[in-house]
Amino acid sequence: MVEPRRKRIDLRKTLFLLPNMITLASIFCGFDSIRLSASATSDDDYYKACLLLVYALFFDMLDGRVARLTKTQSAFGLQIDSLADVVSFGVAPALLVYKWSLYQKGLPGLFAAFVFAGAGAVRLARFNVLSMGESGKPTKPGKYIVGLPVPGAAGVLLSLVIANHAIGGPLSSAKFAWPMCGLTVFLAFLMVSTIRFRSFKDLKLNARTVALVFFAVGSSAVISLQTRPEFVLVWLLGFYVMIGLVETIITFPKRRREAQAAAGERNSVPPPTA
Repeated sequence: MVEPRRKRIDLRKTLFLLPNMITLASIFCGFDSIRLSASATSDDDYYKACLLLVYALFFDMLDGRVARLTKTQSAFGLQIDSLADVVSFGVAPALLVYKWSLYQKGLPGLFAAFVFAGAGAVRLARFNVLSMGESGKPTKPGKYIVGLPVPGAAGVLLSLVIANHAIGGPLSSAKFAWPMCGLTVFLAFLMVSTIRFRSFKDLKLNARTVALVFFAVGSSAVISLQTRPEFVLVWLLGFYVMIGLVETIITFPKRRREAQAAAGERNSVPPPTA
């Protein structure tokens, strides 16, 4: 009697599931954060919802690195990662900050929260289009990212909620509801803007990189000692946003000249004759 052949396990297909399972873990954290925010009755509930989104940030950073290490990047992975970001860093933080603070301003607060979630979806759709090569596969990330990354924008809001919880601060009161509305809308603008933010994918060991790392570590240590460790995340994310804004202002004249030169070259090309 001939024994049936045993099917061999395709290890590559098994590895393909790994980064996607990590992405699903990020979606679960976002989903559970939405559940907590929707039924929150105390500042501790909002703090727990924030922590869930911090875990989602960890999973979001991990899935891409696992995909690159296992060489299992795919168009499917890019799409599901963006869908996860819409849930965990678009809808979840928008609902959290609305229930935490913005609800006190009625319709304007609701509008600000929606603008944040909508801008996150638009930002991710644009990112997917720019990241897809002609073959449909994801392209290698460049030195800069167009628009503030959605996890970074969400991180700014989360860091404020966490820092406020640590000191029992008044940021969730009606007194600061308008500034929170303004910050939420400003972050939404940065996400859909054409301002370029560093991706840090091309970091090299040189004097500039070492100086940047020492400054980040040193300033974070000072802030931690002078205030509370929870404020370090606020500072680092704010510093990242400032780098993008300052670099845009400094390089704007040069990029404008390059754009004008490119437009002049296109206009100087004679139209094709029949």
